[in-house]
Amino acid sequence: MHLKVSDLVRAARSRWEEHATELSDALRPELGQAVTLAANLGDFGICGRNDFELLIDYDGAIERLVGDIHAANRHIHLLYYIFADDETGRRVFEALGQAARRGVKCRVLIDGIGSRRALRTLAPVMRAAGVEVHALLPVGLFRRKAARFDLRNHRKIAVIDGCIGYFGSQNIVALERVEDCRNEELVARVTGPLVAQLQAVFLMDRYLETQASLQDSDLFPEPLCKGTAPAQVLPSGPTYPSENAHQIMVALMYGARQRIVITTPYFIPNEPFLQAMQAAVHRGIEVHLVMSRQTDHALASLAQKSYYDELLAMGVRIHLYEGHFLHAKHISIDDCVALIGSSNMDIRSFALNSEVSVLIYDAGVVARLWEIQERYFAKSHLLTREEWGQRPLAAQFLQNIARLADSFL
Repeated sequence: MHLKVSDLVRAARSRWEEHATELSDALRPELGQAVTLAANLGDFGICGRNDFELLIDYDGAIERLVGDIHAANRHIHLLYYIFADDETGRRVFEALGQAARRGVKCRVLIDGIGSRRALRTLAPVMRAAGVEVHALLPVGLFRRKAARFDLRNHRKIAVIDGCIGYFGSQNIVALERVEDCRNEELVARVTGPLVAQLQAVFLMDRYLETQASLQDSDLFPEPLCKGTAPAQVLPSGPTYPSENAHQIMVALMYGARQRIVITTPYFIPNEPFLQAMQAAVHRGIEVHLVMSRQTDHALASLAQKSYYDELLAMGVRIHLYEGHFLHAKHISIDDCVALIGSSNMDIRSFALNSEVSVLIYDAGVVARLWEIQERYFAKSHLLTREEWGQRPLAAQFLQNIARLADSFL
């Protein structure tokens, strides 16, 4: 099945390969190797002339997406882990319904567990309005070809007319999906050849679910090349023979020279990830880990806290974000690479979830991401080793017990 998906990707390559030139040769040698690694892992090479906009306002990102849906002329493709039947989900659906009525082909892929309520209540209404909706990895005791419960599609992608793309950490769900737990996210809006790669990921997932290819002649139009940023998409998940996201994150950390900033809501790493962080600190590199003090998953929070002793002993700077629940997922390396996507830094995301990450090799984008990260620092408590060592023994016990279950989190 993976080989068939790779064939689908290769068939769509022309739209970004013509914009690849020799971009990787202009990067630092270790970063050029990262480009090659990502291309070999995920089939997507580097492409230039992209323009990125980083969106941190939650409702503003939804507003921007809805505006692009209203302006669509040909097709709209949405792929989300959570598409909720709430005010936000219905607003996006209404925009899709209006687009479908004016002849735009609207296709929606949503995870069978993350969007299970919407599949029961909203999906039938969407289909009646002319919107194609498929559940990804559906589960059920009596369902033929049911998926494993622990394998989920966690991607968040939108592609409008093949010319505008969205990716990042934000789902289609209201800001306060859990009472008193407001998410803070990071979404990137992109135009340029990279959109063809996001489109290919959508088509891959649709094929894996339906075993049907789309024959539309306008799926890969001429890209809007108004930017200068080189970038590449890296999908990851159980359909690939390697843990793609994990491998590229570790490789990037070994290539760092000055600073690494990791932002994630869930941090349950494996040994190679920890070793890469430790090696960076030993090379004199600043390593920052930004996590939310607030949590929406008590067991995962306990498990990740069991790593704090080890991280602080290494010299990693742990920033506990004091704002709302920080759900953003990204890494910056020095002033030259940003990785933004849907993947948490945990074993589940590395091995079990289908995720999508985008590597951006542009100093301007990294500078904008660094500004966002500095705002995180300003609203965070910098944890010290002495402070952490004073926590109660009962807390230490619970954290270590939770760590034993990290593979199931």
